[in-house]
Amino acid sequence: MLKEFKKFALQGNLIDIAIGLVMATAFGGITAAFVDGIVMPLVGQIFQMGDLAQAKWVLSPEVLGPDGKVATSESAILYGRMISSFINFIIIAFVMFLIIKFVNRIKFVEPVGIPKPTTEDLLTEIRDLLKK
Repeated sequence: MLKEFKKFALQGNLIDIAIGLVMATAFGGITAAFVDGIVMPLVGQIFQMGDLAQAKWVLSPEVLGPDGKVATSESAILYGRMISSFINFIIIAFVMFLIIKFVNRIKFVEPVGIPKPTTEDLLTEIRDLLKK
């Protein structure tokens, strides 16, 4: 069983998946920094909301006790984070689409200069093989 697992683990496909996962994690971090640091503040300024990534809908505000300490913490819906995550997802999905499209185009490029045989050529070849 150990030998079979070793064969599976060292196959090219599994190593490719591991490399892809590491790259996707790094790309996700870069995308999150881009969206949270550049896109969301710009969108917030366009809609005059400040930093949209920090946008929230407060359900109940923070309540201070008589001693000045927080008695009840704020309860809020953080919709800015949801919008930010959605934009991250769209960017990552689009980039992955472009990568897969590029890889598929490279994989299925037909050799240049070799003409495709016609149906007639194939039938002639089959006839000649059957004669032998």
